[in-house]
Amino acid sequence: MKFSWWKLLGLAGVGGVAATGAIIARDQRQRAQLSPDDVRARLHERLAEADDGTGGGTGGGTGGGGRGPAPVD
Repeated sequence: MKFSWWKLLGLAGVGGVAATGAIIARDQRQRAQLSPDDVRARLHERLAEADDGTGGGTGGGTGGGGRGPAPVD
């Protein structure tokens, strides 16, 4: 029996969906293990990093901690 490329593509899609589901489930389990105090502490740490300007460059997009563009002299 000839194995068509459509079947191979379908199997690859099913594998991708299964892998994505496993990653999402693992992430949910990790988040569910945090207590509200742990979440609050992590958010305060991230806020302090953003105010200091020592953030890793993720999010925001303006580079100024969400305060908008820098004034031009």
